[in-house]
Amino acid sequence: MSAIAQQARTRADEAQAAVVFERVRKEWGGRAVLDELSLTIARGKLTTLLGPSGCGKTTMLRLIAGLDLADAGRIVIGGRDVTRFGAQARNVSMVFQSYALFPHLSVEENIAYGLSVARVPKRDAEARVDAALARVGLSAHGRRMPHELSGGQQQRVAVARALVLEPDVMLFDEPLSNLDARLRVQVREEIRELQRELNLSVVYVTHDQEEALAIADEIVVMEAGAVAQHADPRTLVERPANAFVASFIGNANFLNLPVLACEAGRAHCDLLGKPLHFAWHGPRIVRARIAVRPEALALEVIDNIAPHLGLAGVIRRATWLGRSTHYTVDTTAGELTVVSHSFDRPLPEGARVAVTLDARGAHLLGEAP
Repeated sequence: MSAIAQQARTRADEAQAAVVFERVRKEWGGRAVLDELSLTIARGKLTTLLGPSGCGKTTMLRLIAGLDLADAGRIVIGGRDVTRFGAQARNVSMVFQSYALFPHLSVEENIAYGLSVARVPKRDAEARVDAALARVGLSAHGRRMPHELSGGQQQRVAVARALVLEPDVMLFDEPLSNLDARLRVQVREEIRELQRELNLSVVYVTHDQEEALAIADEIVVMEAGAVAQHADPRTLVERPANAFVASFIGNANFLNLPVLACEAGRAHCDLLGKPLHFAWHGPRIVRARIAVRPEALALEVIDNIAPHLGLAGVIRRATWLGRSTHYTVDTTAGELTVVSHSFDRPLPEGARVAVTLDARGAHLLGEAP
């Protein structure tokens, strides 16, 4: 493909994307927070940025919003290069963690504020405000003041204020962190329904794994300013790209197992005499690093352990969390975390158990260190 054809194809791809980062670099205090980061965020999808504190996800959000500018590289939004443009020159709306409502303005006036700054005619602005209030279920609350609303209602006002501007991209910066657990689930479902109904392009920052898995079409897992993996939620859980992703999404266990054979795109491993088979297209290895989801392990109390039953272990800690019990088990293969959704009473600490594995919850990461 010629250079001109390649350039045309790149521009066409960028036009189809919501946001494109091309080798973006951002420094703070002489330290690179993002270093040569490249990423394409799909249009019409809800994409979450997920990762531990300091990984760069909020910096990415601020760069998209134009609140900060990149030190190097390109940022394209809706096919337009906005790298050197500030927030006012980008058609992007942001919902902040703190809601950031004006306390002296009514709900209607808060939602209409951005339209007045953009000099939208009054009649058009009123119609758009009414439509936004209806979409978030607050049509009867337009004349109230922010302090007269619950936390969940204030969050809806913040969403309506972003929606009314009809942005190319909507940004959410940990928007549910100030809500209680039950309300978080309700509001995240409302945000998801709005995104689907209006075919919005949404970039959503969170540190909550469950929230990201529940709400996202795609998840970008960040590690130290780089993309560790970009995939749909199921792929992240079932086929993590590396040990960091496996441990961050679902708190995987890791086992180092002998490899019996590598052939025809498969690796055949051994777990206490039980064969395990994995897709593997890398070089031949003699020991494999396996990630195992805690839910793929099961416990059985035993009196006299037999090798074929599984890994011998002792329950060191049992924590009941209402919907599940989390066990820490000391085994012959090291410490394992087991999550059980059984309605039976939790097994007691100190119980001798056999740990068995459902191979569907295991994934071969690569060669064991």
